[in-house]
Amino acid sequence: MHHHGYLWTGPKDRFDQEALRRPPHPEPPPPGSRPELVQRYREVASAFPASELPPLETAYWLLKPPALVRGTWGEAEDAAAWLGERLAEFAPRFAAGGGREGGYLARHVGSAVARLRAGGDVSLGFYLERPSYLSLALVTCSPNRERPELPCPQRSRGKPLSDSAS
Repeated sequence: MHHHGYLWTGPKDRFDQEALRRPPHPEPPPPGSRPELVQRYREVASAFPASELPPLETAYWLLKPPALVRGTWGEAEDAAAWLGERLAEFAPRFAAGGGREGGYLARHVGSAVARLRAGGDVSLGFYLERPSYLSLALVTCSPNRERPELPCPQRSRGKPLSDSAS
């Protein structure tokens, strides 16, 4: 078991485009479906995997391009440390002042360690100044508890796993 880190920041209105954050249905529309339904399915099927937007369900990060992986760690503590570093980096930009406090951020890191050790995923989101949004995720892989059928983004591309926090 290992953990992949993901980070997205961008305009809040882009984050709110939920249709782009949902994977396509596993089966295409049946033959004879309305042309607009078929066209919409094709759009979602091609746009979702290539989009850098955070998926609505954390495990679906594993379907995104491997280049979006910000780091891979074998230990929950190392993955949570990366999360803590990102929180500290962005905290000065948090729209809510209470989210900048060290104790608040430390609780997120501690909770992440416990969740990752149990095989779960971690997903955090924060409003930033200028209506922007920060999404941070740590996804447990090989296999993912919620979606064991999803491939590892690094192994699926033939890359070896690394312990770097790139």
